[in-house]
Amino acid sequence: MPDTPETRSFRLGVAGPVGTGKSSLIATICRELADELRLGVITNDIYTDEDARLLRSAGVLDPARIRAVETGACPHTAIRDDVTPNLIAVEDLERDFAPLDVVLVESGGDNLTATFSPALVDSQIFVLDVAGGGDVARKGGPGIARADLLVVNKTDLAPYVEVDVDRMVEDAEAARDGKPVLALSRKDPASIGRLKEWVRSMTTVVRTGDHTPVDPGPMAPHSHIGDDGAVITHVHTH
Repeated sequence: MPDTPETRSFRLGVAGPVGTGKSSLIATICRELADELRLGVITNDIYTDEDARLLRSAGVLDPARIRAVETGACPHTAIRDDVTPNLIAVEDLERDFAPLDVVLVESGGDNLTATFSPALVDSQIFVLDVAGGGDVARKGGPGIARADLLVVNKTDLAPYVEVDVDRMVEDAEAARDGKPVLALSRKDPASIGRLKEWVRSMTTVVRTGDHTPVDPGPMAPHSHIGDDGAVITHVHTH
């Protein structure tokens, strides 16, 4: 079914390394905005639908609006190189629940270089967390530098991991050349309010046609473990 103004949603990608809190961030968006926006969720993982099941069990949306894509390969492949399975999943969701305002697409946990193709999402959030280390933001990378929003997550954990959140945010702002950075904790209502406002604002901008999806740039060389246990290092050139 081709896209029409009635069925085409704002497609918002959420990427970031394993354990940074992507599913938790999506749950927060759904919990806070489900009363005012019609939402759907697509999760990605290599061999499991665990993230989708966790979101369904959290009760943040009608379970039928939360669907999983099992990529069977590097998580970034299905969000950047061959986005067909995700596009099909998004379009099926849009068709089944038309009209949806926003479909959130969660990448499988990957490394700092994984970003969404603009052929799949209109805008993207990249998620870091303080437990990953205070120096992560200044290391840069395509997602950190050029995603539409960078979230420094789990700021309530900073005292326990000896991270200076203000310094981490300053490093992130320096790496992003003025693009927004949000320090977030699900225990901090003020930061949740800022997240809600960003999603509302971006939804409006996309609806009015005033936003152009940006390709954050090619992935850096990276390694992962193959099916045979061998370490594979490669570069994605497109």
